[in-house]
Amino acid sequence: MNRLSGKIILISGGARGQGEAEARLFVAEGAKVVIGDVLEAQGKQLAAELGDAAVFVRQDVTQEQDWANAIEAAAAFGGLHGLVNNAGIYRPASLMETDSALFEQHMRINQFGCFLGMKAVVPLMEKSGGGSIVNISSVAGLRGSPGSFAYSATKWALRGMTKSASADLARRKIRVNSIHPGPIATEMLAVRTPEQNAKRLETVPMKRQGTAEEVANLVLFLLSEESGYITGAEVAIDGGATL
Repeated sequence: MNRLSGKIILISGGARGQGEAEARLFVAEGAKVVIGDVLEAQGKQLAAELGDAAVFVRQDVTQEQDWANAIEAAAAFGGLHGLVNNAGIYRPASLMETDSALFEQHMRINQFGCFLGMKAVVPLMEKSGGGSIVNISSVAGLRGSPGSFAYSATKWALRGMTKSASADLARRKIRVNSIHPGPIATEMLAVRTPEQNAKRLETVPMKRQGTAEEVANLVLFLLSEESGYITGAEVAIDGGATL
């Protein structure tokens, strides 16, 4: 049984990594997907591979018009039932290494972009009978994370935004949850050396990185009716790193 049959899902940052894995899985589960990203070549290629069930829209999540364009693409499919706020950046730096520009960049993409997305999708999602929003946070939003000050600030903020939005939107039949991945084997970790990534795994009880597909399966659950009574939750997917 396809768990997203007839559903239309918007994925920001959907051209590669976790977003790509989500798009592929959701289509396999019966959904139509709008893939938003600034990576045009990769996004268009992915949409072409997925066929009529997918469309790519160039989307800078810090721009309200780009969110409007993505929602218009969803409306052309027939509605909107899910949003995955997946777009984000990770530029690790300690407090004293973080300048104003780096902090603001994280805030605009990781936090402000998520705010714009949640607010923008509500009218069409409500018109479609309700739905589910999944905000991609991080284990850095569950505990102190040395050497990633700006990133951690935004991922903690997503926790509070998720809980507040879940309370606000419940009466509109829209659920909002956050997930908190640990080290996941995607391009995002390329900012650290292989040695640094290996050292990080020493703190993970399962002693391995997660996969984008494992994250996608969790997001699928939170988008599907199987999680119909779950809202305002924060779910770690981290190999036990936050135990």
